[in-house]
Amino acid sequence: MFKKLSGFTLALIGLTIFFTACKKDYETVATLDERNIEAYIAKNNIKAEKDPSGYYYQILNEGDGEAVVNSDSVYYSFNFQTVDGRSFAKNSDYMIGLSLLGYTDRFTLGGREIGLTAVRETMSRLRRGGNARVILPSSMAFGKNGNTTLNIGSNEIIIVDLKMYKEKHQHDIDDLEINLFVADNKLNVIKDPSRVRYIISAPGTGTVPITKSTELVMNYTGRLLDGTVFQTNTDGTFTSTLEDLFVKGWVDVIPGKLTKGGKIRLLIPSDRAYGVSGSSPSIPPNAVLDFDIEIVDVK
Repeated sequence: MFKKLSGFTLALIGLTIFFTACKKDYETVATLDERNIEAYIAKNNIKAEKDPSGYYYQILNEGDGEAVVNSDSVYYSFNFQTVDGRSFAKNSDYMIGLSLLGYTDRFTLGGREIGLTAVRETMSRLRRGGNARVILPSSMAFGKNGNTTLNIGSNEIIIVDLKMYKEKHQHDIDDLEINLFVADNKLNVIKDPSRVRYIISAPGTGTVPITKSTELVMNYTGRLLDGTVFQTNTDGTFTSTLEDLFVKGWVDVIPGKLTKGGKIRLLIPSDRAYGVSGSSPSIPPNAVLDFDIEIVDVK
């Protein structure tokens, strides 16, 4: 006859099966991650190093600027991609991020905050001006559940391209962003001493000169450099003097250059716009602004 098992014995057997299954599942995921990463590395002929914690990294260019530590401010960009090259989270050379190096592991992806130590550790291996690539196993990214918001499937490995800019000051970054935007769009601009770039498409036909204290009726559209329109007023109802505007880039350029009927485009560095505070939520901190302006009337 078989002996009846006690409740304690049955519970112990159940726990043993549970932990064994968990271990097997973990080993299966780890093996799958490793196989997927090795396949990606081989297919793309990548010479990557494996960190002891499990992620891979490739230093594409160490950089020739200063070495940095966690307490240093860095300007950087990132691009999160799937293995087929689909980008699902990035910033651009037109909107370069600023952070202490020690906080470059913090991201909002798919509607939730996520910490990626691998990104910060890889960034710390660079000098200013360097760039690198991180290959994250799924266990360090979105795991077996994936992320439906970002269209990330179960157990997908994630690629992160990183760049640390050599520039150390915001005005240098602003100029970098504007110069790149001008070159990419083949614009013929004039640079004002204030560092605002401008294009006058029509100087106007009025006879009354414009000063910073002249009351003006204006139409305008304001954009970020990525093309996002954050504000527009084109019905001829906006009235103000230039000196009363928060964005000082307008008063830097318009007086003496336009009259009634004049049209101008302004590319305004952040210190002559909303600066480090931005204008939440539509204008991020340290944003360069792109304005089209028409002088409808001079009062």
